[in-house]
Amino acid sequence: MQKEYDFRDIAAKQGMKDTGRDGGVLYVTDEMDCYRELKERGCYVVPYLHEGNRGVTFSDARYVVEDLQEIEEEALERIYRRMAGLPWNICETKRCLIRETTEEDLDSFYEIYREPSITKYMEGLYSDRQEELAYIKNYREYVYAFYGYGMWTVLEKDSGRVIGRAGLSEREGFTIPELGFVIGLPWQRQGYAYEVCVAILQLAKEELEMERVQAFVLEQNVASAKLCGRLGFVKSGKEHLEDGLWYDRYERNLTV
Repeated sequence: MQKEYDFRDIAAKQGMKDTGRDGGVLYVTDEMDCYRELKERGCYVVPYLHEGNRGVTFSDARYVVEDLQEIEEEALERIYRRMAGLPWNICETKRCLIRETTEEDLDSFYEIYREPSITKYMEGLYSDRQEELAYIKNYREYVYAFYGYGMWTVLEKDSGRVIGRAGLSEREGFTIPELGFVIGLPWQRQGYAYEVCVAILQLAKEELEMERVQAFVLEQNVASAKLCGRLGFVKSGKEHLEDGLWYDRYERNLTV
């Protein structure tokens, strides 16, 4: 069995150059020979596992599909985007688009983080551009794929410019997801951070079904502390984190 799912329109809209038959198609097959042939051709292909082929091992497959009759088109699109390296649009606000980060965002990130006030309260980027590129690539491949969320890129819809980053992440040693955000200096004091974080918290509650979210803020970072208050976070204590500094810990209950 072999099925084809056509995502050429999506690939073209994302600026993908090779949107021909194979470049814009996701193949699903339950046959090892067909799977290997498509892989050798450089196609995007995932195995379909069912009762009739449980003994077949697709050991090199990043993704597999089960219950093909029940799987939604959105799930297949996510798989295609992962394999083709195309970002997933997370959500929109009145003024912003929040999407997965790509390597093409890096120049904008370096421009934003060049402002000293940005790194005053948070870790900066790698000084070596290649290290940061490798980090983004690994993050896309492993963090987004494993959790289904992470730190995302924020774009201003009118201009299309990258204006910051925001999202949800997992911090080692804690069981509650963490909200993080940074908005570039030219777009600060215009309500962008609040607008974006409200949308992310709504997503966390309604789509990701999270019950609580936390945030860590240095005591001197008055602006972020005020924003946490506006977002409904409550200070729950202090934490000594891996950078050696003490942070105020804020929590938001999403079930009320």
